[in-house]
Amino acid sequence: MSDILPDLSSGAAQSRLLDMLSDTGARRVLREPSPDLGLAEHLPFPFFAMVGQVEMRTALLLSVINPAVGGVLLIGPRGTGKTTCVRGLSDLLPYSEVSDCAEGCLSSDLDEMGSPDLCPDCRRKLEAGESISHLESVKLVELPLNARLDDVVGGINERIAVQQGRVRLERGILARADQNLLYIDEVNLLDDIIVDAILDAAAQGSYTVRRGAMSGTYRARFVLIGSMNPEEGRLRPQIMDRFGLRVPVQGLMALAERFEVYRRVRRYKTNPRRFIAEWAVYTGAARGEIIAARELLKETMLSQEAIEVGLMLVQQLGIDSHRAEYAMFEAARAYAASDGRTTASIDDVRAVAPMALRQRRSEFMVDFFTLQQQEDDTIRSQIDALVSARGADQET
Repeated sequence: MSDILPDLSSGAAQSRLLDMLSDTGARRVLREPSPDLGLAEHLPFPFFAMVGQVEMRTALLLSVINPAVGGVLLIGPRGTGKTTCVRGLSDLLPYSEVSDCAEGCLSSDLDEMGSPDLCPDCRRKLEAGESISHLESVKLVELPLNARLDDVVGGINERIAVQQGRVRLERGILARADQNLLYIDEVNLLDDIIVDAILDAAAQGSYTVRRGAMSGTYRARFVLIGSMNPEEGRLRPQIMDRFGLRVPVQGLMALAERFEVYRRVRRYKTNPRRFIAEWAVYTGAARGEIIAARELLKETMLSQEAIEVGLMLVQQLGIDSHRAEYAMFEAARAYAASDGRTTASIDDVRAVAPMALRQRRSEFMVDFFTLQQQEDDTIRSQIDALVSARGADQET
């Protein structure tokens, strides 16, 4: 096994979980039998078998530990492992509760009075002692590039309308991505209206669909991950601002690393099951560390020094968006929790600041506000001149 481990031990010390990106002494393997549903076997390239690209993998891990980070945008040329890395992330995630109801009801849904705020069918099942949900491993939901708006948010089920003569709202991809990973490859090529719907749902954690007199509100609490090749088009600034962390992904230049990529990919393609088994100890150990970090995150706070330095940094960089410090501070908390600490320090802010703050300063807006200030000064000076002239006329 040691001959295939990446050698990334140089540099500053990493946390226990982040150390696994380079090397780890994991001692347990999590074995989880999967039901035979007759589906194609899920055999993604192991996340920790990726060579290099530590910042990309760190950002993805932080977004899994703390979805409040706001997701990750991977920016780089094709063939640099963006999609491979994202797909490998799905095996690191634990099980989550999934609703059996078309409306997405869960037994944990309570109104302000403590009574279940559920649809009639689920309320009846709970009163009868029946289950309305089941445990399911977190999945990676990929959005097709040719998806329509109705595919994304949901709409009228045309088949039921034609065959059964009744109208029914059907959940879209966003609702099915609830508590999962939603991956948008080539996000810069999607229609703006679809991207807006996705990002608004990600920010609110839910969305509402209205079709005539019918409406439905669905949960959409997912980890949003996007990737793009800047050669194929730019992403609108207001959309890019919604991604908490941004990572430029370049191809590896060291010859030894590039050859190691070739060697691992060849071994994976030759026998994917054996290759995955070789890395299973890392995958299982990382899943346990992620679960522990998620729990510890509930108690993790920012130190006063970290808050002050972070706020001054955003101010000195001239960043207008308030999402900048939110993403940075939430990522810093996740970084500290991954290291088993309940206090995020200046070092944690330093570690995540480039990912959270890069590409947020807009030269266009700087010029806009400068010109606006000049125009305001001109208006005020003209008012002062008119007032002075009027006063001089009255004196004469």
